[in-house]
Formats: sequence, C-alpha cells, structure tokens
Amino acid sequence: MAIDRRRFLSLAAAMGLAPAAALAAAPKDGEVLYLSARKRGGRDETVLVDEAGHDRLVVPMPARGHSFAIDAAGERAVVFGRQPGFFALAFSLRGGEPQALPLHEERHFFGHGAYVDGGRLLAATENDFEAGRGVLGLYDASPGGAYRRIGEFDSGGIGPHEVVLMPDGKTLCVANGGILTHPDYGKLELNLDTMRPALAYIDAASGELLEKVELEPALHRLSIRHLALAADGSVWFGCQYMGPASDRPALVGRHRRGARLELFEGPAQALRQMRNYVGSVAVDAAGAVVATSSPVGGQVIYWDAASGRCLGTTELADGCGVAPAAGEGFLLSSGLGAMLRTDASGAEKPVLAPSREVSWDNHFRKVPARA
Repeated sequence: MAIDRRRFLSLAAAMGLAPAAALAAAPKDGEVLYLSARKRGGRDETVLVDEAGHDRLVVPMPARGHSFAIDAAGERAVVFGRQPGFFALAFSLRGGEPQALPLHEERHFFGHGAYVDGGRLLAATENDFEAGRGVLGLYDASPGGAYRRIGEFDSGGIGPHEVVLMPDGKTLCVANGGILTHPDYGKLELNLDTMRPALAYIDAASGELLEKVELEPALHRLSIRHLALAADGSVWFGCQYMGPASDRPALVGRHRRGARLELFEGPAQALRQMRNYVGSVAVDAAGAVVATSSPVGGQVIYWDAASGRCLGTTELADGCGVAPAAGEGFLLSSGLGAMLRTDASGAEKPVLAPSREVSWDNHFRKVPARA
C-alpha cells in the first residue's frame, strides 16, 4: 500500500493537481525571509514568511513536508516530503507554479537536499529501499529549465538524512543515520543491531567518497540526523538515539575534516530533557553559536561553536524549527503554532502566539539574502 500511495502522490503533483503558489506580498531585495512547512486548517503547505511571521508566499503540498534545498541566490527552493517522502516540489520564491521532481520508482526522499554547482544541480537524500542503501539523487536544476533526474551517487552509508554543501562549494557532507527502512513497513527500523551511523564527505562532481567517519561501536545506535556549518567550517550534528530510553548518550557533536568526531553532553538536566532526540540544528548569523532543538523534550539548547560549551536553554513546547535571526540569536517555531525570537542569554521575544489552526513542521530555514 505504501507503493500505491507513493505513485498517487507523484502522479497528483505531476498532473498539476496542486494549485499554483499564492503570492501574499512580493518579497523585497535584502529582506530577511524564512521557509517552513506547516499544517494550517487541515491543509499541508510550504510558506515563506518574514521575521514577523507574516506570510509572503504559500505553496500547497499533497502531503506533509519536511525540509528544503534553497539556492545560494535566494531565488529558488525545493520542499521535500517527510520521510518516507514520495514527492518534492520545486518553486520560485517570487511566486509561480510549483514543479514536481521526477522520482525513481524504487526510491523515496528522506526530506533534505542541497543545490550544488552554482545552482545547476540538486542533490537529494534518498533511499534505494530494495537494495537497502542510501543514495544522493541528482537532478538537473539549471535555472529556467525543468528538473530532470540524471543519476545518483552512493551516500556512503544507510539512511542518509540531511546533506549540506561545504564552504569549498565542491564537497557534500551527508549525515548517514544508519537506520535501514522500507516503505512497505513505514518507519520501522529493520537493523537496530547492525546500525553504523556516519558522516560522509562526497565530491559533488564525481561522487567520490573523500572521507567517512563513524561513531565508536558502543554508540552504533546513535543515529546522526541533522547538520549545520559553523563559521570555521566545522560540521555540527544532532542525533537521535535508538537504544534503551534509560540510556543518556550525548546527542550533539562536531566534526572537523581529518579529525575524530567530538560529542558534547552539556548539563545533565538538559541532556535528560532532550529525551534522546534532536530534531534540528542551526548556527547563528555569525557562525559562533549553535542551537539544537528537541521537540519531544520541549527544549532548545545553545552551544559555543568554538569550545562546545553549553550556553543556555529555551523552553518551547513541541519546539523543533530553528533558524538564525537577522543579527544575533535565533527564530524558533513550534508544532503548536508559536514562534519566538531568542538568544543564548535566555532572552525571549514572542513573534507568533500558539494557535489551534497552525502547526509548524520540523524545520525552519533562513533564505539567503538577495543582492
């Protein structure tokens, strides 16, 4: 039945059953804008909002969305369906009709992607579920053209989730969570005893595996899921632990090319409250402070990017979306409809009140400023 649902959603999007993007107010050059998926009044949408939480662009979706690829020019984006995702929609951030990406019949999306090669290519994390391996699906994303699937690279592991383009513009870093799934069984984990989570660095032009680093065997159930880049080029990552609920492994870490993975526990109470789950990772505009969210724990934790020291926490029920605010601090979003501006000092400024009509999804992404 999962395969039938995938085909239906793909066909629905390809046949234009999703209406055109609705432009609420034209974005202005230099304006600070954000993308998120949400459910509003029972409808699944992608929305472009300003810092005050006002809608600027609304794109209807055939099902629940997860995260985005956004081009460096701040002009185009792709929203991916939530794992197991059977649709991805490309759209202009200035409005217009969205376009469905073609999906290989034996693949599904994991919810994340990245533009490479100056925006001419899109890499999406995907599951080759019949072979039980992770791949990066490659799509021709040439501006003005139709998105075409042109091939794939091996992701360097199983269960690739988030992928980011490194500062050199040539290397992709992939968070291979290590969890084997098949859409016939939903999100059921099929290999908990043999998981091997890893970060993989892949040449974006050739697909060559340049470097791969794994957690120590005792932490093989610590699934690496989400990524963000600090100012020094180090990769920060957030994990979800698939072992006993009573265990308390560190869930946040950092990696520098050529070195070992580092893990940071933070205060014992904050670690307990995360309940073995990190839902999103972001770095502030200066690249100096890292924020990690735990929606199941209702908490966002801030870390010093240079030292790994815990700087403070913010309590937010079902809070998962995190993005850098203009200047200092972060914008946070909640599955209960709230939005806050915060910083590591504990300062909070409400942006949107909780709402029964709106539920923000896991990720909140800042759009690169247009020149």
